[in-house]
Amino acid sequence: MNAAERIVKAVQGAESGSHSRADALRAVTPEDLGEVLFASVGDHGAQVLCSGIAASPGAGVGRLCLSVDAVLDVVDAGEEAVMVAMETGPEDEPAMRWSAGIVTAHGGLASHAAIYSRGMAIPAVCGIDGLVVEDGGIRVGDTFVAEGDVLTVDGSSGEVVVGGLAVEAAEAPPELDVLLSWADEIRAGKVGVRANADTGTEAGEARRLGAEGIGLCRTEHMFLGERLPVIRRALTATTDDERRSALAEIETVQRTDFVAVLEAMDGLPVTVRLLDAPLHEFLEESHEQNPMLGLRGVRLALVTEGLYSTQVKALLQAMADRVADGGNPIVEIMVPLVSVTAELEISRAWIDQEIAASGIEGVSVGTMIETPRAALRAADLAAHADFVSFGTNDLTQMTYGFSRDDVEASVIAPYIAQGLVDRSPFDALDHDGVGELVRMGVERGRAAKPDLKCGICGEHGGDPSSIAFVVGIGLDYVSCSPPRIPTARLAVAQALLDLDR
Repeated sequence: MNAAERIVKAVQGAESGSHSRADALRAVTPEDLGEVLFASVGDHGAQVLCSGIAASPGAGVGRLCLSVDAVLDVVDAGEEAVMVAMETGPEDEPAMRWSAGIVTAHGGLASHAAIYSRGMAIPAVCGIDGLVVEDGGIRVGDTFVAEGDVLTVDGSSGEVVVGGLAVEAAEAPPELDVLLSWADEIRAGKVGVRANADTGTEAGEARRLGAEGIGLCRTEHMFLGERLPVIRRALTATTDDERRSALAEIETVQRTDFVAVLEAMDGLPVTVRLLDAPLHEFLEESHEQNPMLGLRGVRLALVTEGLYSTQVKALLQAMADRVADGGNPIVEIMVPLVSVTAELEISRAWIDQEIAASGIEGVSVGTMIETPRAALRAADLAAHADFVSFGTNDLTQMTYGFSRDDVEASVIAPYIAQGLVDRSPFDALDHDGVGELVRMGVERGRAAKPDLKCGICGEHGGDPSSIAFVVGIGLDYVSCSPPRIPTARLAVAQALLDLDR
């Protein structure tokens, strides 16, 4: 019996009375959903060129492309493209969104390529040890594949094959919608499922898949491709006039972007994270030794006058625009990378000042807990926060001392092979370490503010074992990339059913 048949049998059995709806929900696994929601290549028997981390599920076939221009040229010619790079960054995203598959030599489950691919439902394989990008093609060991040759990317197995394999399109039975509606009934009023989405298009797709709002709108993702110069001008301004001019441009483009997101999610909560731009991803030159631990998030705002105030102004203007058009925007503003309480206190004062000047009411302000110190000092942060959301990608990185961009192939893969760990901590939440920090943060935050809303917006928000843990410690919602929303809806319901046993 395949996955589609199991889903049909579970639903029909409950409808006929042979078992309960709860039994039907328990009978279907997250893996079953993966089989019916994502394209696959099946058992192909072809020789595999290379294997890496299965970073984003599904399968795609296209011509090997090594640059943004190459991808766009192939797509303009009416063909599919597979983008291959040592690693990707914001400047690559205009091509990535048009690719049928993405392959990188570096990076892991929490790398730029992986997170972007999952958000866009693009098959991706990352962290391929031995893959080298050369002039005119790629090399794996003694094998050279020329740019323009056809590759098949299997993001579910982590395999890359030379040549075009037959891809089986995803086909979910109608009974899946029925099953997920039952899951939603179990979750109602208990645990929400939101999306990590940054554009109106992504937000609309997330809503179609059942998202009950946005738990993470990453404003730095609004400055990609041709938008990169806008944010770069703000980050490199050397005079007051240059900075004011750059911030005015940011305000204009962000207002438009926010309107699109709020329109797509009208009547549902949208959590907007203020700029968190690691400098090495957004500047052509960055001299920080550890940029993911450097001048980013709230730290950048504290040394860049007007940055967060400008973003908040744009967001409030977008809210006013939506109200004028008959909309019902519900907004939560989130301050990233806080570890010192004064960081949140100062930035909240900026935000509150802009809210007061706008005359708009009902805007919540909170923070992202993604450093161990923030989890430890959650009671202090709660004094200045209406909500907290755990950013478990960074929290995992900082708790383990693992670089989320580098360690999957070099450290975690051999650790799994030697039995030191079962799964990557960037794939499944580490219950004993990172999870304890989350538990502690929830308990301490709610001890200081009993009605403190708590959620999770790292990629663990779409992993069933991680969902079971955070549901068990009382989080109010999980948030994940749009393609993982159906899985999250099912996994939350299953976790709640287990708690009631």
